[in-house]
Amino acid sequence: MELNTIKDAFDRVAKKQKLSSSKTQEVIDQVGREIEQALAKMHSLHDTTSPADLKTILKELNMKLTDMGPLNQLEGAQKELNVGLSKYAKLLEKSFNPDISKAYRNVDFDIHTVNQIIAGHFYRLGLFDLGDCFINEAREPEGNSLKSSFLEMYQILEAMKARNLEPALNWATINREKLAQSGSSLELKLHRLQFVEILQKGSRVDALKYARTFLAPFASLHMAEIQKLMGCLLWAGRLDCSPYSEFLSPTHWEKLADELAQQFCSLLGQSYESPLSVAIAAGVQGLPTLLKLANVMAGKMQEWQAMKQLPVPVDLGREFQFHSIFVCPVSRDQGSEENPPMLMPCGHVLCKQSIVKLSKSSTRTFKCPYCPLEATIAGCRQLYF
Repeated sequence: MELNTIKDAFDRVAKKQKLSSSKTQEVIDQVGREIEQALAKMHSLHDTTSPADLKTILKELNMKLTDMGPLNQLEGAQKELNVGLSKYAKLLEKSFNPDISKAYRNVDFDIHTVNQIIAGHFYRLGLFDLGDCFINEAREPEGNSLKSSFLEMYQILEAMKARNLEPALNWATINREKLAQSGSSLELKLHRLQFVEILQKGSRVDALKYARTFLAPFASLHMAEIQKLMGCLLWAGRLDCSPYSEFLSPTHWEKLADELAQQFCSLLGQSYESPLSVAIAAGVQGLPTLLKLANVMAGKMQEWQAMKQLPVPVDLGREFQFHSIFVCPVSRDQGSEENPPMLMPCGHVLCKQSIVKLSKSSTRTFKCPYCPLEATIAGCRQLYF
């Protein structure tokens, strides 16, 4: 489905609608002026006019309106608009399949695992009441295991929205070693925000005391950052007018809240993005291809549900390209950036070096080692798992 094609068709219809509306208004105004002129003549002759004079004025008005032909003027523009609307409706019917159930494939999912994913999705979004309701109705008491952890995360984030960094700093202090192992400087960034908050309130002494207690331990690895913060001491209470006003930007709070949520999920062994959201987003992108495949297979009287491998690739965005380990079935080499897995036109996958060896030339065709089909290097595509 090409959304650009649909947008272009919509823009053309919208343009025709504006032209038709403009033409209609122009004709209405023209008719209105002729009627107003006729009425003005009648009022000017009100005392001396006779029925014959009124008939003459009305006859002249009728002749002008007939010569003007308002309906004929509107007919052309309206006809073009109707044709455009008809084509646009057909394009929508062709592009959007109202019955997406055709792409449904019977998969024996583990219901317990699915329920855990759904419950985790609700808790991850902070919908704790909804998550509890789902757990109770699905009879999945183990789903509550993530609730307390995500509840703590949202309490920290809510406190940050209120400019209260104490819960976040306590959590960062407790998990200092784990954060350091992941290379995160989250704790320093939290102390930096707290330092700036203290300084902005005009207390230079308190800010300096805070820096000596909490920022000094980071000086050996983040000296440049600490030096900038010390320079802020000269502008206590008027930091917004200083060369360091960038420290007051609200974006620091927003970015740090996102970073904290990412680190929090990472330490829980959870992805930052909800697995359910990612799966649905990927499904939305792949749905048009699956629907088209289902229609083609139905036309050939074939059942695609029984296929172990799809005969066509399902192209997804780079955000859905997750790299896993791939071992070439020919060379037994593990895939890498220099030797990535390549999809051949027949659907089989080999590493790039194996394909190069089989082809012996960039233009020469070679036979797939697993089926009788032939391919060329140019016809192979790199795969992203």
